[in-house]
Amino acid sequence: MKVAEPGNPARRKWLDRQGLRLDAKPYLSGAFATQRLLEQLTVKTDPLSEVTTGHAGGIYNGPQFRRVYLTTPEHSVPFVGSKDMLVADFGTLPRLRKADAESSNLSYLKLESGMTLISCSGFNAGRRSYARPDMAGFWSSQDVLKVVPDAARIKSGYLYAFLVSRFGEALVKGTVYGSAVKHIEPHHIQGLPVPRFGNAVEKEIHELIQEAAELRAFFQKGLTEATQDLFSTAGLEDLLDLRWHEQGRDLGFVRRGLSATTLRALNFQPRAGEIWKRLASVEHVTLGEVCREGQLSRGVRFSRVDGEPGDAFSYRLIGQRQAFWLRPEGRWISKAWTPEEVLAADETVLVAARGTLGDNEVYGRSILVTGEWSSHAYSEDFLRIRSGTSNFSGAYLFALLRSEALFRVLRSCSTGGKQQDIHLDLCSAIPVPALTKAVRDRISKTVLKAYKRRDEADAKEDLALAKLEEAVALHAGAATS
Repeated sequence: MKVAEPGNPARRKWLDRQGLRLDAKPYLSGAFATQRLLEQLTVKTDPLSEVTTGHAGGIYNGPQFRRVYLTTPEHSVPFVGSKDMLVADFGTLPRLRKADAESSNLSYLKLESGMTLISCSGFNAGRRSYARPDMAGFWSSQDVLKVVPDAARIKSGYLYAFLVSRFGEALVKGTVYGSAVKHIEPHHIQGLPVPRFGNAVEKEIHELIQEAAELRAFFQKGLTEATQDLFSTAGLEDLLDLRWHEQGRDLGFVRRGLSATTLRALNFQPRAGEIWKRLASVEHVTLGEVCREGQLSRGVRFSRVDGEPGDAFSYRLIGQRQAFWLRPEGRWISKAWTPEEVLAADETVLVAARGTLGDNEVYGRSILVTGEWSSHAYSEDFLRIRSGTSNFSGAYLFALLRSEALFRVLRSCSTGGKQQDIHLDLCSAIPVPALTKAVRDRISKTVLKAYKRRDEADAKEDLALAKLEEAVALHAGAATS
């Protein structure tokens, strides 16, 4: 339970500044402490509404509307919701009907590079993201609040850096209201104070954020190219444009020659069976053969004992939801009480292996552990796939498993009731196209290069935030001296 600081109790005048809100959150969230800190700076601050421009003054979300999803790219646009704006790989985004998106009612929800996106409804309310170059042309839902910087007044990267910093986080999350369903409205953040440190400082921070955004766009491009290269070289181009929902439902089929392994109809669905046959029609090895000397199993169960965030004696524990985010927050757990099996070796593919079968759920989706992510701990809910042979790298397996075709195949290996799991015997029989060693190495190199750029992007964003902290500390110190 949070309590007010004894030496700094909530004051009557604070209620006026919060529209007479009587819930405790804005007074205990750190928002007022942050406001007082910014008021003491020797530099001026601008209200957020004075450095934005565009529709509704540059701070807006949108109306509620009926969503019609399509799969044909020529008739749809990528659609970003309050959770999707946080993900690293946009290859799995739902697609909104283009005719609706481009209508007069929704056309202003089109994203542009450099916008700051704030989730304004639901569990993730208050989280921020930066619209990178490859998001231009996406559409957003009414649950995503857009902040459009006025290029003549402020640089987009600097504005995002402030809003995503601990100062911006306290101010934004201090405006969240609601109980079961959290909300933020545009007028709640219009008056947030944005400190101005001069062109030199703001330009340096902006350039770091913009470089990070471009590197993340390269990351996305690299993953897409690697998957396309694999399927095209294998002669399986048709699996790149799967059109799963246009193939009809799996009804009234017959399967003979069953074994004691499974009797579940989902494991024999014809649509997944056709993908399986296409994969097996080219030279291949099975996933079980590739992982025989490696790993193909679920993670271990263990007790969680909290550790200090960022401490050398703690791991950041990543669960299924946050594993797909650009910057996972994760719980910190003590290394002393945690088995080493929670770590994942370099180039281990992790598949979200527990969940439900909704198309927008992460169950069946894959990530690759490499680079900076090798230091994290991962929950037991992941299926861990680690190659046991140098002929098939983890990066090559990831290029295959991240595809829509393999997502459907993995889901056809489901077992369980409400909460699904992946049947390891079925999964081990998945065909892996062999190709040539030169091609496999080329695809692996593309994937690893993409992940290296992602790590570089994270480092640049961290440096930008560090420089913002330095600027605040410098001018706060001058104010108190």
